[in-house]
Amino acid sequence: MNAFALVNARVFDGWRLTAPTTVNVENGLIASGAARGERIDARGAVLLPGLIDSHVHVRDARSRDALARHGVTTGLDMASWPPDLIASLRGATGTADLRSAGLPAIGPEGLHARMLVKDPEAVVTDARKAEGWVADRIAEGSDYVKIVMEEPGGGGLEAGVAKAIVDAAHARGRRVVAHAASAGAYTMALDSGADVITHCPIGAPADPADVTRMRTEGRVAVPTLIMMKAVAHLIGAGGAADGFAGSMATVAALHAAGVPVLAGTDANAEPGAPFQVEHGASLHQELRLLVEAGLSPAEALRAATSLPARHFSLGDRGGIEPGRRADLLLVDGDPLTDITATGHVLRVWCAGVEHA
Repeated sequence: MNAFALVNARVFDGWRLTAPTTVNVENGLIASGAARGERIDARGAVLLPGLIDSHVHVRDARSRDALARHGVTTGLDMASWPPDLIASLRGATGTADLRSAGLPAIGPEGLHARMLVKDPEAVVTDARKAEGWVADRIAEGSDYVKIVMEEPGGGGLEAGVAKAIVDAAHARGRRVVAHAASAGAYTMALDSGADVITHCPIGAPADPADVTRMRTEGRVAVPTLIMMKAVAHLIGAGGAADGFAGSMATVAALHAAGVPVLAGTDANAEPGAPFQVEHGASLHQELRLLVEAGLSPAEALRAATSLPARHFSLGDRGGIEPGRRADLLLVDGDPLTDITATGHVLRVWCAGVEHA
């Protein structure tokens, strides 16, 4: 039995910091009564729920453990294959917990088909095969389904195929995440019925009508600003600063409209990726960019804790309350006045086990 009491900690309750208090942990969960183990003095440091990165690509234990080292206790993997790879990285003690989309659905000639995804089973061109394709992903252990939308005419998934995959996933109780990194792809992702849109346009911001649809249709955004900034500089879209300004404007508009915005980085070490984003440390950079885009520090923290827990059905985490997983991040400084304090990591616990 792992049990300890963390005393003199100022706890982020989702909105503000409490006065110094005690958080008890037993058997990997936040306990309602006094814990019987070690007493750890936080000395007034700030205790956050373990962070959730809503867009990562984890290919080995090193990248998984890098998440935990920086206080990211849950990683939502947005494409990984073969199936036994992600299975081998799940369930480890004292490190990040993983969920995964498994193999994504892509078109036959888009960027992903040319550069990233080499498995022919990922290519879906016939809407009649959508149900079988989704059933195969679920059988392999996918927690949600990923579709890749590219600019119309760009060789990505056809609209009818994408919608068929979304409908098949919904019929089986799975949420769908759509990759959409351009304005045209964003509209296609919405038309498909996907629940979560990841990335956001570089250059011209998302169509205001699409922003309205995101809100009225209950969609969720994971803009991955750190990746969009890197890609804008890489391709020089409209001048790097102007290109990324479009991404920031999209996030500001989504937030102002009341669309849930989640923190995700697209952290990866993929050889064919347009830019490799560091696992773990990048989420702290993403939080800073979200604040620059108009979120308050408390809203940015919720974007990496309670909101992804809610929208990815992770009801056992995302907050520091009795009965939830003891995924905890102790930081030096007050992230509600300076969001960069999240990066000043003192200690991390994953389901009550300290990450070494």
